[in-house]
Amino acid sequence: MGKFNGKVAVVTGGTSGIGLATAQQFAKEGAHVFITGRRQSELDAAVKLIGKNVTGIQGDISKLEDLDKLYEAVKQEKGHLDILFANAGIGSMLPLGQITEEHYYKIFDVNVKGTIFTVQKALPLFPNNVGSIILTGSTAGSIGDPAFSVYGASKAAIRQLIRNWILDLKGTEIRVNVLSPGFVHTPAYDDLFGAELANVLEHAKTVTPLGRVGTVVEIANAVMFLASNESSYINGIELFVDGGTAQI
Repeated sequence: MGKFNGKVAVVTGGTSGIGLATAQQFAKEGAHVFITGRRQSELDAAVKLIGKNVTGIQGDISKLEDLDKLYEAVKQEKGHLDILFANAGIGSMLPLGQITEEHYYKIFDVNVKGTIFTVQKALPLFPNNVGSIILTGSTAGSIGDPAFSVYGASKAAIRQLIRNWILDLKGTEIRVNVLSPGFVHTPAYDDLFGAELANVLEHAKTVTPLGRVGTVVEIANAVMFLASNESSYINGIELFVDGGTAQI
């Protein structure tokens, strides 16, 4: 038997990288997983790769009507939700002095607004007020990085949100935690760093106490823990899966 047999999970941003690896793990462990992505072609490819126990819903989490479509599909197909991995997010780099209003809104609309409503709209689907919600944070929310101030601020906001939400949810059995990856080579890194990627990854090795870059499977394994009954008394934490980067 799989660890999540009979469970229903939602993974936003589930078409590549951490989200895809996590969705694969959920499906492998017996959960039915709903994944979201903005691009239909990538969503179709991810669904095909996962193979079973999966439903793909195209949408952008910064658009509330797309979130409504997602949760209506969950309600119609499965009737409830047990696990939410609010993973979708974006990042781009601009140093102070070059920050634009467009840059600010693009990042905060997805990373903060999108996460808030991803969680809020999911709440009615948790049966008997029992479930696990995991949000993707980042070490960038705790340490400084050049040209990453707006992104870092959006991830720091994610951490602060759950400090309040666990109080709003007091009296329920819905747990909310943040998982903050360190350096993990995902397709988003290719887009963000381009020709500088090799240099960035080499730098990552030198500043990470474990001396290497993490893998998406290592992040997914941590999500599995926070989603499972093994973490039943863990609530409101930020779990760094970063090889020690944010701890020094």
